[in-house]
Amino acid sequence: MDQTTEQRHLHDLVNDFHIAMLVTHNSKSIHSRPMIIAHLDEAMVAYLITDIHSVKIDEINLNPYALLTFQSSSRYASISGNVSVLTDRTMISLMWKETWQVWFPKGKTDPNITLLKYTISEGEYWDNGGVHGLKFAYSAAKAYVSGETPELGSDIHAKVSF
Repeated sequence: MDQTTEQRHLHDLVNDFHIAMLVTHNSKSIHSRPMIIAHLDEAMVAYLITDIHSVKIDEINLNPYALLTFQSSSRYASISGNVSVLTDRTMISLMWKETWQVWFPKGKTDPNITLLKYTISEGEYWDNGGVHGLKFAYSAAKAYVSGETPELGSDIHAKVSF
């Protein structure tokens, strides 16, 4: 696969997730928490919704470089990049989902809602789902019989720069 195909594969894989783990850090510790993905655009810019008073806002202001991880039973991805805090009410209104009212009782006009704009710099994926899982199983069985390590094609695993 070429770089563009690998970028598309990573996008398609990540786009299937609705929740990611956001990993931030301050000067003393690393903190990870599940985050709802409000939107993922074609350029792999992800928007996450949060409360403006959350500790993650302080951590992002201290160091905007963060990690997003995604995991299912057979598909995994990790992307690193920079996070910025947006309070654009129009964007919040456009991305609003009624299920968020649990966290923001005043709805999309709640003054505490903010967006985190996550801009990817690089990513990595492992895709053992569907046909990729069958290819991996074949490669693993072949490697086991021959006493070698399985070869993973870029359709199963790749590091991708953006």
